[in-house]
Amino acid sequence: MTQFYCNRPALTPSRSPAMCQLLGMNCATPTDVTFSFTGFAARGGVTDHHADGFGVAFFEDKACRLFIDNQSAGTSPVAELIKNYPIKSKNVISHIRKATQGTVRLENCHPFMRELWGRHWIFAHNGDLKGFSPFLSGVYQPVGDTDSELAFCALMQGLRKRFPGSQPPLNELCHALADITREITLYGVFNYLLSNGQALFAHCSTRLYYLVRQWPFSTAHLIDADLSIDFAQVTTPEDRVAVIATAPLTDDEVWTPFSPGELMMFEAGQPTMTLTVPIPPEVQARNAANSACT
Repeated sequence: MTQFYCNRPALTPSRSPAMCQLLGMNCATPTDVTFSFTGFAARGGVTDHHADGFGVAFFEDKACRLFIDNQSAGTSPVAELIKNYPIKSKNVISHIRKATQGTVRLENCHPFMRELWGRHWIFAHNGDLKGFSPFLSGVYQPVGDTDSELAFCALMQGLRKRFPGSQPPLNELCHALADITREITLYGVFNYLLSNGQALFAHCSTRLYYLVRQWPFSTAHLIDADLSIDFAQVTTPEDRVAVIATAPLTDDEVWTPFSPGELMMFEAGQPTMTLTVPIPPEVQARNAANSACT
């Protein structure tokens, strides 16, 4: 069980733009996300305004456990369960929602799950896609009415069409994702996290950060909750954890910002591949204007 320590007041974070927030974790060894999720969940209606539902997915090899709720992460009993249930996983994706498209209903809560090549795939999106209406052949169809789930179906359909027989090597998969992502970014802000349990892919349109925790570990203090942890007391030299978030979760660690257009693949707790997905200047300007208005 992860050990937490309360030692100093949490900072009050500035409110983020009125979109969703993402949290991802990719690890060398199975690790629980309870510490990071505690701070992240507070942004779901307590320290920030992302109160239109939330979800968390924990991979176990090919399959995953998926928890979603259309209540806010700051008050949901499901969120309390996750904070106190240290599920260990090598790949975790979480999302807190501020609805921009789609009603506040369970079917519109991220992350979304689909099957491809005999594996579960998990996807969560932060952004707003305007006028996005791809043709979907029927294998992948949205259950809800969000632009996010529509984009996920388009991604899955694109990958299936490109590799109809079986999954390609991860580096080829990353290049294919970059090609499909390039088409979708033309419609607006498309920050996302995607995983099949083998790797975690993170794409930045406007705002995304990451850090890598590895030996020798140190302490960390959450921005959104009065909690600290000494990771050196609960880890081994074999552990390594990459944490990806819309905004930094801790105030005493160095978070590296993504550049707009970066698509990163994380394996075994570290970035192993980075591609640049060009975002046309007019799209970047529109995205910046929309973010400033929210």
